[in-house]
Amino acid sequence: MKKTATSQKKNAAVGLSLVHPNAAGIDIGDTFHAVAIPEGRDKQRVRTFGAMTCDLLAIAKWLKLCKIETIAMESTGVYWKPLFGVLVKEGFEVYLVNSKTVRNVTGRKNDEDDAIWIQKLHSCGLLKSSYLPDDEQEALRSLVRYRKTLTQDCSRFVLRMQKALELMNIKLHTVIRDITGQSGLAVLNAIVGGERNPEKLEALVGKYVKADRETILKSLQGTWRIEQLFLLKECYHSFSYYKERIAICDQEIEAYLHVYQKAELISVPKGNMKSLAHSGAKKHAQKNKPGFNTYSFLKAIHGVDVMAIYGIGDTAALEILSETGTDLSKWPSA
Repeated sequence: MKKTATSQKKNAAVGLSLVHPNAAGIDIGDTFHAVAIPEGRDKQRVRTFGAMTCDLLAIAKWLKLCKIETIAMESTGVYWKPLFGVLVKEGFEVYLVNSKTVRNVTGRKNDEDDAIWIQKLHSCGLLKSSYLPDDEQEALRSLVRYRKTLTQDCSRFVLRMQKALELMNIKLHTVIRDITGQSGLAVLNAIVGGERNPEKLEALVGKYVKADRETILKSLQGTWRIEQLFLLKECYHSFSYYKERIAICDQEIEAYLHVYQKAELISVPKGNMKSLAHSGAKKHAQKNKPGFNTYSFLKAIHGVDVMAIYGIGDTAALEILSETGTDLSKWPSA
């Protein structure tokens, strides 16, 4: 009988020499994990555990009893993170493998078969681990990603405020570059507070605005619709809320940057650090930049001024650090 492509690939994998004889494979799920070990290590080659913390500890204990040293796990989403943390803490070498690599061979019917196949591939040295940050970088990355989400949510409410103003024919955005700047927020705050007089609203616009005062006055003469005023008020309060959340998130990021700095470098003081401002070429003010001196932290961590690179500002430099860390040897082709 002619062998199928699946059986041929499986037999080829079995025939390879062992690279990791003490390897285990785990198929990660939301509610349970299937764990496979080499044959002969226990009465059961594959065991299924729950996903509670006590179950994760039981997995680590069983793997130690079975003399396992290295583990490969396949997962989607974030289900792998709790077990990964437990196994690393217990001293195991843990690989997080790309599901596309593992699933190149079809025909497996259940999670136990998946776990056995992962174990076979890993024991033959055929799997590569995905990039995984250390604890400090993982914390920083989570915070910076969350900050980006807050910023995006905040921007959506800015667009909704602009729409409400446009539907009332308030052309503030045509005379002010950014309605969330100092003058724009002053006018919005007054409108939300009940002010409708164009002259009084015009007086709130700063003198540095390039448009002439008559044009500014005309832009503030609109049709005040009750439903749009309500929507404007709601969006303004939501915008303010997200700005507060971003400021609080910035404080947490700043605290983690102090932890993240290399031990041999001089610590950067907290608080207002105007004296340590960027000494390089002046750049345009960046919208939504962090509320602390990003430059000083990044210079201390990297040892060079990464923001001297054209197109790299405070926010971009912080995001790059949070995603890649400082050890670029993890990307050999970079």
